[in-house]
Amino acid sequence: MHPAFSIIIFTTLSGLGYGLAAVLGLGLLDPAALATKLAHVLALLLVASGLLSSTLHLGNKQRAWRALSQWRSSWLSREGVMAIVAFVPLAWSAWLAVVESRYSPLPGLIGTALCLVTVYCTAMIYASLKAVQAWHTRLTPLCYLLFAGAGGFTLASFFAFAAQDRTVIIPLLAIFFILAAWSAKSRWRARMQAMVPLSTPESATGLGHIGRVRLLERPHVTENYLTHEMGFRIARKHAEKLWRLAVLAGGIVPAILLALLVLAGASGTFAALVAVVAVLFHYAGMFIERWLFFAEARHAVMNYYGG
Repeated sequence: MHPAFSIIIFTTLSGLGYGLAAVLGLGLLDPAALATKLAHVLALLLVASGLLSSTLHLGNKQRAWRALSQWRSSWLSREGVMAIVAFVPLAWSAWLAVVESRYSPLPGLIGTALCLVTVYCTAMIYASLKAVQAWHTRLTPLCYLLFAGAGGFTLASFFAFAAQDRTVIIPLLAIFFILAAWSAKSRWRARMQAMVPLSTPESATGLGHIGRVRLLERPHVTENYLTHEMGFRIARKHAEKLWRLAVLAGGIVPAILLALLVLAGASGTFAALVAVVAVLFHYAGMFIERWLFFAEARHAVMNYYGG
């Protein structure tokens, strides 16, 4: 499928923001520290910027509000509703930390739970699509949640080091979630590469009992919406190179950097700078992973276009 950068930015930035907000809701960082105050502000900005970037993909942006009306049946609508609901405890927690320099478990834990629910709703937008067989698996929401946790704890590690907090819990959890996320994604990708297509030209046309179905002529001479959005293709050799780059940048490098900081017992400015590098590498790898998530997906409608 066509990997729209607006959707990639939305899913990665909002996932990073919700992950950081979920970590802050656990109260693992000192609310009186300036770094923690900045972390709360950054989490809200990441969530807001991610949601705003998603509207760039809409044909008629003025009707974006209508997406909230179908929450009974649409995961897209549920995601929008939960994003708005989650803002209440997140803003409450941010106010307590920034203005009053304190942490309250009530808005914190509620915010953490709603962050996870929102990320789950985002993942289910794709996992619920039976027409895209690679996405239609329980591994899809699992990967989204684990990547949100990995990004959140990695980013929280930077703020912990910047605040000269010598706790090793946050970077250790970051390493755990990074390894878990990429392990789950590796399993997801192995499933995609090994799966046998459920929808074929024979099953789509109902002519399989006659023999192999071949395309005689495309339905459209020029490109249309379906071929543009659903017919994107990437060479397997390029996909494999990008996948290895994603694992290296998003998984191996940040995990090693954080592990070295933990073993060295580092804190302060140097540790914070190294943690920033870990965050940037992780986000770069996650961006590539999300691009491949769309680029390698095959929609069943392409059976009618010789895809």
